[in-house]
Amino acid sequence: MWILFKERGRICGQFGAPTLSSLLFLSNFACDNKHMLIGLSDGSLYTISWKGEFCGAFFLDMLPNDGNDLNKLSNHYSNGTVASGGQMDDGPNHTNHVVSQTSGIVHLEFSITLRLLFVLFSDGDLIQCSVSKRGLKHAESVIVEKRFASGEAVCASVAPDQQILAVGTQKGAVELYDLADSASLIRSVSLHDWGYSVEDTGPVNCIAWTPDNSAFAVGWKLRGHTVWSVSGCRLMSTIRQIGLSSVSSPVVKPNQDFKYEPMMGGTSLMHWDEHGYRLYAMEEGSSERIIAFSFGKCCLNRGVSGTTYVRQVIYGEDRLLIVQSEDTDELKILHLNPPVSYILQNWPILHVAASKDGMYLAVAGLHGLILYDIRLKRWRVFGDVTQEQQIQCRGLLWLGKIVVVCNYVESSSTYELLFYPRYHLDQSSLLCRKPLLTNPMAMDVYQDYLLITYHPFDVHIYHVKITGELSPSSSPDLQLSTVRELSIMTAKSHPAAIHFIPDQLPHDDMSRSDTSSTHEPSKCLILRINGDLSLLDLDDGRERELTHSVELFWVTCGQLGEKTNLIEEVSWLDYGHRGMQVWYPSLGDDPFKQEDFLQLDPELEFDREVYPLGLLPNAGVVVGVSQRMSFSACTEFPCFEPSPQAQTILHCLLRHLLQRDKREEALRLAQLSAEKPHFSHCLEWLLFTVFDAEISRQYSSKNQSAVANNTPSLLKKSCELIRNFPEYYDVVVSVARKTDGRHWANLFSAAGRSTELFDECVQQRWYRTAACYILVIAKLEGPAVSQCCALNLLQATLNESLYELAGELVRFLLRSGREYEHSSTDSERDSPRLLGYFLFPSSFRKQSNDAKSPSSKEPSAHIASVKNILESHANYLMSGKELSELVAFVKGTQFDLVEYLQRERYGSARLEDFASGLEMIGQKLHMGTLQNRLDAEFLLANMCSVKFKEWIVVLATLLRRSEVLYDLFRHNLQLWQAYSRTIQAHETFAEYHDLLEELEGRLSLTAYAEDT
Repeated sequence: MWILFKERGRICGQFGAPTLSSLLFLSNFACDNKHMLIGLSDGSLYTISWKGEFCGAFFLDMLPNDGNDLNKLSNHYSNGTVASGGQMDDGPNHTNHVVSQTSGIVHLEFSITLRLLFVLFSDGDLIQCSVSKRGLKHAESVIVEKRFASGEAVCASVAPDQQILAVGTQKGAVELYDLADSASLIRSVSLHDWGYSVEDTGPVNCIAWTPDNSAFAVGWKLRGHTVWSVSGCRLMSTIRQIGLSSVSSPVVKPNQDFKYEPMMGGTSLMHWDEHGYRLYAMEEGSSERIIAFSFGKCCLNRGVSGTTYVRQVIYGEDRLLIVQSEDTDELKILHLNPPVSYILQNWPILHVAASKDGMYLAVAGLHGLILYDIRLKRWRVFGDVTQEQQIQCRGLLWLGKIVVVCNYVESSSTYELLFYPRYHLDQSSLLCRKPLLTNPMAMDVYQDYLLITYHPFDVHIYHVKITGELSPSSSPDLQLSTVRELSIMTAKSHPAAIHFIPDQLPHDDMSRSDTSSTHEPSKCLILRINGDLSLLDLDDGRERELTHSVELFWVTCGQLGEKTNLIEEVSWLDYGHRGMQVWYPSLGDDPFKQEDFLQLDPELEFDREVYPLGLLPNAGVVVGVSQRMSFSACTEFPCFEPSPQAQTILHCLLRHLLQRDKREEALRLAQLSAEKPHFSHCLEWLLFTVFDAEISRQYSSKNQSAVANNTPSLLKKSCELIRNFPEYYDVVVSVARKTDGRHWANLFSAAGRSTELFDECVQQRWYRTAACYILVIAKLEGPAVSQCCALNLLQATLNESLYELAGELVRFLLRSGREYEHSSTDSERDSPRLLGYFLFPSSFRKQSNDAKSPSSKEPSAHIASVKNILESHANYLMSGKELSELVAFVKGTQFDLVEYLQRERYGSARLEDFASGLEMIGQKLHMGTLQNRLDAEFLLANMCSVKFKEWIVVLATLLRRSEVLYDLFRHNLQLWQAYSRTIQAHETFAEYHDLLEELEGRLSLTAYAEDT
C-alpha cells in the first residue's frame, strides 16, 4: 500500500484514484495514520485513504480575502476530475468554485505532532497550513496560515521537537524559522563565510534533520553537503576548505585534487538512520551507489544521561572517543572499543555516562550494561547473559560509586530504576529496584538527591540513603524516600534537560567546614526542547525565564569541591547561536536576579566550526571538537577526523571577581592557573578588555562632569592582580601594542611609569620586552629619555650577545636620531604598530647604508654614540679573537667590518705571528662544524676586501682554500717559503702537509712555465 507508480504522467497502482489528465504529474505526498495527501503538478491536492478510497481534491485558496475569509479554502469531495480554473461537479447536488493555480506543487511536508502542513510550489512560494484534529480527510481542516518569502524556497524540512522549519533557497542558504513564534526568522546558514557562493554549490537541493532534531544536513544541487547544528555550528562538510587565493579556488575546476571529494556532483537525496549515527546520501545524477557518512554523538546533558567535567565522551554506533588532557596539557582523543562479544549482540551503543571523577564509563546498547575502568583499562560485564538481555536501558546516571539505570520492562511495558554498584554487575548485587510511573523525560543527581521528571511536567525528588559499605565483602542497602513532588501546569514545551542548582552559600570558613552534611537544593535549571532556559524554584513552583535559543548548558556551582577547581565562581554556562554565555552568582536577597546575574562575554564565542563538549574545570577551559579532513592514497574518499580544541575562560572569571572586589579570590584563582597553557594570553585578554571598556566609558562620559571616586578602578585592580606574576611586563606592553598611543597615558597611569617598567625589565634581563617599551617612553617621557634608554639597552644586549635584538635597536636609534635631528614630526613614530619593529626582523638591507655612507657633515652626537658602542664591542670581540660572535655581531647589527679592519689593521685586528695565529684561530673556529666554516668564509671574504694578508693566510689555511693561497704565494715567493717552513716546523700543523704538497706542486709548475 506504500507503493505509487508514476508512469507516463499518470498515477496508477493499488488505489482507486480517478482518471487524471495525462499532463498531471505526482510531485510529493504526505500522510497521517489514516489518509494520504498527494500534491500534483497543477497545484491541486488529492486525499486518498489507506484503504484506497478517493476522498476528494482541492486547491489551496491563497487569494487575499476580507475578514474571516482570509484562510478559507475552495475544495471538492467527489471522485470526479479536478477542473482547473473552473467548477467541480459532484452531480446535481454539489458544485464548488476552484481557485486557479499557475504553478504546481513540488513538495509537501506534514508534521503530525505540530498539526502543520507545508506546501511548496514550483514558483518558490511556501505556504504554511494548520491541520485540525480531524486529519487530512476533510479539506476544510486544512487552513492556510502564512505565506513565506515568495520565489526563493526550493525545499523545506520540519524539526517537530525543536519546532523549527528549515527552508532551502535558490541562493544556496538555509533559513530557520521558529514555528513557536509565528514562524519568525531565527537565522540563516550558508557557506558564504567559507568562501563559497551559490555559483559554486548551486541552490539547496535537500534538507534532512537528525532523529533527535539536534542537527540538520544540507545538500546542494551542484556540489557537496554540510551538517549544521541547530545553533549554526558547522559540524562537517564534504567541501574542502581551501584558501581563496590558492590555485584550487572554490570554483569547481576539473583538476585532479577534487577526485577525492565526495558528492562532487551535488547531492540529490539524504536520509539519517534510526539512531542518527549514519547519514546516507546519493550523488546528483548517479543512482549507482549510496554513500554512508558515520557520525558520533556527544555525551551531553540532554535527557537522562549524566555529565562529567573531567573527560568528554563522543560515542558512535560501535566505539567511544574520549577527549582528555595529557601531562603536556594537550588535548588528545582516545579511541575505545567495547568488547566484541557485547557489541555484536547489543549493537548499537545508545547511552553513555561518565562518573563524576571521570574514571568510569557506563555504556549501554540495545540490551544490558557494561562498565569501563579507565585507570585499569578493564571492562566489566554481566556474567549472566540472561540478566543482560532483561535490561533495555533508556538512560544512565552515576550516583557516586553507583550506576543508575532507567530500564524498560518489555513484558509489562513499565519503567524502573536499577541501582548497581560499580564493582559488580549481577542481580545478586542489585542495591535497589524502584518502579517508575512512566518513561522519565529527564533525570539528575546532586549528592544524595535524585530528580525525575515525567510528562507533561511532574517533578519527583528522592533522597538516597545507603547503609553499609559499598564493597564486595559487605552487604550494603539502599533506600529511596520521596522528599518532594511537584506538578507544574504550563503550555511551554517539555524539558530536554533539568539539573539541580545548589544554593549559593557564602564561602566562609564555617560553610566550608560543614561539608559532610547535605542540603536539598531548592532550585533547578531547565532547558526546554525549544531552547528556552529557565530557573525553577522547587519551593513555590515559580519558574523564571532566563534566556532562549540555548542548545547546551553546564552547571558548575557546587558540582566540584576540589581546591583546584577554577570555575567555582560560575553558576553555569550555556551555548547557543550567540556563542558562550557565562552566568555568575549575585549577592543579596535574590542571587539569581537576571540583571545582576547574566554576564555575556563575546570573546568566549567559539569558532563556528568548533562544537563545545564540556568543561575542564581544573584547566579553566571549555573543550570543543571540530572536523579535520585527511587524505590517503589507499582510499577513494577523505577521512573525517574529530580534532579537539580548547577555549579558556580564565580571563572572564578574573574580571568578574575583580568587578565584585574579590581580589584575594582572583589572585588565588590566577595562582592556580599560573602553570596552565596560555596563562599569559589570558592575562593579556583580561587587561585588554578592561582597558578597552575604560576607553569606551571615557568617550561616552567625556561631556559629563567628573564625579569624585576614591575606589580603585577596574583597570587599576587588574594591573595590581597581574603585577603578582612575571608576565606582567609582557602583558602591559602587549596591550599597548593593541591600542592607540593617545590612550597610553591612561594605561600606564594604572600600570606604572614606563621608565620604571623598562628598568625592571633590563634588571631582570628581559631585553626584548624592554625594547618594546622604547616607543612608549618616547611618547610619554620624550625623545631624549627614550634615546638614553635605547642606548643603555643596546649596550646590555651586546654584552649578552643578543645581536639580532641589538641590530633592531641600532636601526631604530639611527632612524629616530635622524628624525629628531631634523625635528621630524612623523606620526608613524608614535604608532603602536612600530612596537613590532623590535619583535620582528625587518628588511634592513636598504637601510643599512645609513651607518655606512659617510655624511657630508660630521655625524651628530647621537649617531656618534651608537657607533662608539658598536666599535667598542667590535674591539672587545676582535681582541679576544671571538670570531664566531664577531660574525654574528656584524650580521645582526650590519656593522661595517671592512671600514673597521682598515682602521684597526695594526690595532686590535693585528696578529702577532702566523704560527700562534693559526693555532689560536683554529681553536676558536672548529672547522668540523658547518656554521664555523661559514663564519670563516665570511671573514675571509672581508679580509680579502681589505687585502689583510696575515688573516687571509690563516683563514685560507684553515679552510684549505688552496686557490686563495696559490694566488697569494705565486707573486710573493718569500712569503711562501716562510709559510712552508712554519708549517713543517710545527708538529701541530702536520694535518696541513697535504695542502703544502699541493701548493708546492702548483707553484713548481708555475715557475717551470715561466722559465720556459
